[in-house]
Amino acid sequence: MDHRPVTAADPPLLDAHLVADRGAFRLDVPLRVDAGEVVALLGPNGAGKTTALRALAGLHPLSAGHLTLGGADLDRPDRRVWTPPERRPVGVVFQDYLLFPHLSALDNVAFGPRRRGLDRRAARAHALTWLGRVGLAEQARRRPRQLSGGQAQRVALARALAVDPTLLLLDEPLAALDARTRLDTRAELHRHLAAHPGAAVLVTHDPLDALVLADRLVIVEEGRVVQEGDAATVTARPRTEYVARLVGLNLHRGHADGHAVRVGGLALTAADRVRGDAFVAFPPAAVALHPARPDGGARNTWPATVSGVQRHGDNLRVQLDGPLPVAADVSPTAAARLRLVPGQPVWAAVEAAETRAYPAGPPPRA
Repeated sequence: MDHRPVTAADPPLLDAHLVADRGAFRLDVPLRVDAGEVVALLGPNGAGKTTALRALAGLHPLSAGHLTLGGADLDRPDRRVWTPPERRPVGVVFQDYLLFPHLSALDNVAFGPRRRGLDRRAARAHALTWLGRVGLAEQARRRPRQLSGGQAQRVALARALAVDPTLLLLDEPLAALDARTRLDTRAELHRHLAAHPGAAVLVTHDPLDALVLADRLVIVEEGRVVQEGDAATVTARPRTEYVARLVGLNLHRGHADGHAVRVGGLALTAADRVRGDAFVAFPPAAVALHPARPDGGARNTWPATVSGVQRHGDNLRVQLDGPLPVAADVSPTAAARLRLVPGQPVWAAVEAAETRAYPAGPPPRA
């Protein structure tokens, strides 16, 4: 999505070390975003994503660290520098949009430009241009209650972009939409983010939103960055259980000696050669279930007990307890044949070729 070539000499447009306290919780997240780049912050509930976004917007002051945007310090506690939200070149699309209910779509979008000094006529003309860009010029006179969810989201996006922000912040921008509207609006949002010349930070819990909209993923857990990189890197080598669930992989940590990885009391054979602390990962679809210990070529087999079964797309997702707790995806036919119910003993098998191993060093920092 990054539409502008960035050289090694270019400093990041956003250069921040977000250290913020909220009661007993502390956020400590380094974050750098280039011009034209979209970075997605992902993490479980309570990880600190919203605190990070509020700190960037100026709604939650930093306790330490710094926030520099376009070379200007907006928040630097050690120098007593803090810029209030209304003076930051930042646009925000909130999860619930927070449109002014008493204003028309046109005046909602014109609000920011008027606050930045444009007169009423100029601000409205600018707002109408932006409503046209998001395909809502004909809805300009309608108030928020007269708009659909997708239309309200586009008005909120136009309002955020109408102030020509250096930094665009999006807080779960598609969460309030139904599935069909979400699909169409995601494509529309992708188009506008690709045209935005500034930096953008997307906060989401939805991996699909992140994979479609972002150039880079930053995973936050318990207020810290646990992994970051492009989608291919993160999905290929998850480094925490949360990331593994996010990308749909079983993940375990063990000790490797060549192709063998010992996880607890079980030795797995992997396709990769690794030595020392290692992660081993494989998709649920690679886990085959058998009523008895299988014969033949499967190198990795172990006894397990079914702990749960639920629908997962066209298949069933089976949770297994045992020496290696994992998830397995099986067809409804296979589930019926094996009589898979909680408490049922089975044997699990994974081919070595489907089992990936990689070093488990400390997670990279931003």
